[in-house]
Amino acid sequence: MATPDDLRADFDLTDRLLAGASKAHIAEAARLLALNVAHYQLKFGALPLENFADMLRAQTINPVTAELLMTGMQQFVGVLRLAMGLEEDHGATDIH
Repeated sequence: MATPDDLRADFDLTDRLLAGASKAHIAEAARLLALNVAHYQLKFGALPLENFADMLRAQTINPVTAELLMTGMQQFVGVLRLAMGLEEDHGATDIH
């Protein structure tokens, strides 16, 4: 289960990577994540994205939301590292 410290560490890592990323790196990471979402959507159906923005702005979160946020940040870190050439692509973005 994601702890507040785990979640903060993931957000801090994301912020550090973003500080060193170019606009092109961020655009490539966004494209990779879009492909990931499209693959999921084609395989399992549409994602309910309308509530996700609210989750990012919430002052308090429940354990399920914390796990979702942590997993999402890990996915973003993985694709951003790949886009920046800091990590080789081994065919998956699962970085648990």
